[in-house]
Amino acid sequence: MSLRIEEYAMIGDCQTAALISRGGSIDWLCLPRFDSGACFAALLGTSDHGRWLLAPASRVVQSRRRYREGTLVLETDYETDGGAVTVIDCMPPRTRQPDLVRQVVGLRGQVPMRTEIIVRFDYGSLVPWVRRMDGGIVAIAGPDVVQIRSDVELRGEDFKTVADFTITAGESRSFVLTWHPSHLPAPRAIDPDQSVRATVDWWAQWSRRCTYQGDWREAVVRSLITLKALTYAPTGGIVAAATTSLPEKIGGVRNWDYRFCWLRDATFTLYSLLISGYHHEARAWRQWLLRAVAGRASQLQILYGVGGERRLNEFDLDWLPGYENSAPVRIGNAAHSQFQLDVFGEVMDALNLARRSGLEPSTDSWHVERELLSFLETHWTQQDEGIWEVRGPRQHFTHSKVMAWVAFDRAVKDAERLGLDGPVSDWRKLRDTIHAEVCSQGFDARLGSFVQSYGSRELDASLLMMAAVGFLPATDERVLGTVAAIERHLMVDGFVMRYGSVADIDGLPPGEGAFLPCTFWLADNYALQGRHAEARSLFERLLQVRNDVGLLSEEYDPAAQRLLGNFPQAFSHVGLVNSAHNLSQSGGPAEHRQQS
Repeated sequence: MSLRIEEYAMIGDCQTAALISRGGSIDWLCLPRFDSGACFAALLGTSDHGRWLLAPASRVVQSRRRYREGTLVLETDYETDGGAVTVIDCMPPRTRQPDLVRQVVGLRGQVPMRTEIIVRFDYGSLVPWVRRMDGGIVAIAGPDVVQIRSDVELRGEDFKTVADFTITAGESRSFVLTWHPSHLPAPRAIDPDQSVRATVDWWAQWSRRCTYQGDWREAVVRSLITLKALTYAPTGGIVAAATTSLPEKIGGVRNWDYRFCWLRDATFTLYSLLISGYHHEARAWRQWLLRAVAGRASQLQILYGVGGERRLNEFDLDWLPGYENSAPVRIGNAAHSQFQLDVFGEVMDALNLARRSGLEPSTDSWHVERELLSFLETHWTQQDEGIWEVRGPRQHFTHSKVMAWVAFDRAVKDAERLGLDGPVSDWRKLRDTIHAEVCSQGFDARLGSFVQSYGSRELDASLLMMAAVGFLPATDERVLGTVAAIERHLMVDGFVMRYGSVADIDGLPPGEGAFLPCTFWLADNYALQGRHAEARSLFERLLQVRNDVGLLSEEYDPAAQRLLGNFPQAFSHVGLVNSAHNLSQSGGPAEHRQQS
């Protein structure tokens, strides 16, 4: 039976990540990259699809876990009738092939331990050839080799590798997993004790750079560490999540692969990094963004691979039953071929923010922006799939038009402030035209609210971004009316739904959880409107849905009180960081996203 999503913690090396259950089982690990095939895929199936258990063999009386302060090194304490142990899990920041270290340290008495290692390559479909070697095992199939070394003797048993051993107080035992391509020799063994110490030091030094000193520093630092862990270090790209196909509704079909980089996240992520003191990471993210979008604007995609790859063809893995039988399990993401107007505005906003925040100028940036604007001048009137990547018919989504306005607004402001070349008068006219159209066709006077798309009466939580991007003041009657309408119709038990799941809108069966980033946006709106007590209360409610080690997924089911969707979700942690800053300062998010 699948564990709840919140039962998992993440470790990673800034190129891939593993999910470890509270009970000590690594149920998800893709090697060597976030988007590679999984060698442990039990998260989306059963233990037969690959997992690595390391836990007490006797009855556990109590367990608790935590990250070492300011790090991504996980410690899990187990109390048993005979004693107590701590299991330490980490992935050293990569300087060669990926490594994963697991250590058991005796705290009290004697504790019998068991490890079960089931390696299955290609998302659980390939049973490798496994052989013993001095100090461990080697599993090989096709291009992949996983080598596990240990000071505990490992043996084969029923198509898995196992070991039974006893830990007494003061003792420790170690395991090191290393992946390498099958055509290359195995890398030299690492020292597990030294690797754990180095990993602790690396993360502690990184987290100390955080400049946020507000009321929620612990939560902000944990979210920033999560964002760093979801960054693909060689390129600076940040994946939306470490997983694929964790469902937005248990048993449903809204199961998507999020191990890619979305342009839409650019502004939000840059804002998080810059205001928290991480200019190096922001610079790397901007450079990834510029490389990814280079080329013809007509070929702009909404998402790319971690290296900037464009072909992300979507297909199903029919041998995996899915998380809690939520099928299909999808690899790749067909949304890469969708047309979404809002990403033009997000890219322009991100590059405008980079300039205003003091990142050194990029010689390529303005050339890329001019190309995007030239395309947008003749295409902003088109229908699109919108921010939520609906798989129903294209529409004139109000948020998409607002972000087209943002694109021209930021171009005008950058040109005026910095003297950049371009048809500024034409951009001003287009900006005014789009603004007038949105206010005319995107607003429903009977509802007293902006609506999801022109001519509809549906609401959409993306409309909460209108004040944050400066389209209208937060105190404008139309914005106040929109916030009030969303409170009435899209809030469930204090959390915000993206929109009403109507089949003719998104082309899918209805039903999903509350979208956590949208709830953070509502808290931002409260702050902008001067409703500070409500903003803090809503933000604190969001903090309460984090799991015990501070991680958030994409969505939350208020009725079942459980996390839903891919995990951990970068967009949710970006929302947490941004809202914490916004609620800790006067003026709110408009100070950063609207100033010229």
